[in-house]
Amino acid sequence: MTMKIDIAKQDLLDGLQAVQNVVSIRSTLPILSNVLVTAEKDRVSLTTTDLDVTVKCTVPAKVPRGGATTLPARRLASIVRELSDQRIEIEVDDKDAASVTCGASFFRIMGLPEEEFPPVTVPEGKFSYTMEQAVFGEMLRKTAYAASTDETRFVLNGVFLSFKSGKLVMVATDGRRLALIEHEVDFPEEAAVDMILPSKVASELMHTLGSEGELKISTQDGKVCFEFDSIIVTSKLIDGNYPNFRQVIPAECEEHIKVDRENLLAALKRVSLVTTEKSAATKLTFGKNKLTVAMETPDVGEAHETIPIKYTGKEITVAFNPEYMMDPLKNLAVDEIGIELTDDLSPGVIKSDMPFLYVLMPMRVS
Repeated sequence: MTMKIDIAKQDLLDGLQAVQNVVSIRSTLPILSNVLVTAEKDRVSLTTTDLDVTVKCTVPAKVPRGGATTLPARRLASIVRELSDQRIEIEVDDKDAASVTCGASFFRIMGLPEEEFPPVTVPEGKFSYTMEQAVFGEMLRKTAYAASTDETRFVLNGVFLSFKSGKLVMVATDGRRLALIEHEVDFPEEAAVDMILPSKVASELMHTLGSEGELKISTQDGKVCFEFDSIIVTSKLIDGNYPNFRQVIPAECEEHIKVDRENLLAALKRVSLVTTEKSAATKLTFGKNKLTVAMETPDVGEAHETIPIKYTGKEITVAFNPEYMMDPLKNLAVDEIGIELTDDLSPGVIKSDMPFLYVLMPMRVS
């Protein structure tokens, strides 16, 4: 036997759930479906990778015999989830077959040798940036949805992070809308850096970051590393120059409107029930203290709803993609938002009482 561990069911399950998201279900390389299990002293580390993103989680365990192997990640997680007893014993033989014993249950799982697993390197940058996990996760939630999924514009397939002048500016755009949020962070002036974080890493972090505790970010040679709790996430960065996003943010809009966020979100949800893929433009008519949200689809029907707003300016009708309009509303937690407009052809801006803004291009409708 090459390895033996005795581990609490919940610790092993938590560790597997933290790392299994990057495991692709249909990988061309069988080893990428496996989790690298390394046992030493009083802990077990679990590592998965898709060659671009690597996640490693360390959990406590009793280790009578140290060693390493790789086992099918999703299958192991499914088995552990169903086991009834509190503690699990895993023994691995020299052919990488694992015997899993838990109370009256026994499983034998075929693994692959540790040597086949891609080498994992953690970038040790000269500088690192420290912030609250909850803050960074919240910033991602308020921006990442706006990143492009069009692979021909690969620099937009991620979230732009700019550590400059004592703050982190986070931006995502797909060319039709842009989400931006800022937060003050302490770091030396010479540590200023820009990076483009792939969308896959952004969603991995949103899934694993906790609601408390610190996050340490370091970067080097086109890679980035996030360390928090007992988890390390490393990833390649997107190589390229992010476009100048400041030029699409309107300097000043003529009309300023205050709207209840939940009222607007609910109205958009209801009215967009008559949209089709071909016609997805919702008309918003801003009048004196009222907003009419309307949708007309020739082959489906129409819907409209009026909600109260705080506004006394000129009447404006502007058309937006309802999904794009709802995305920031779903991810903000404020009661009231500000909408800024100039006319039916200029971009609209959504703001909240934090350093957040969202720019949305209008749609042309006949």
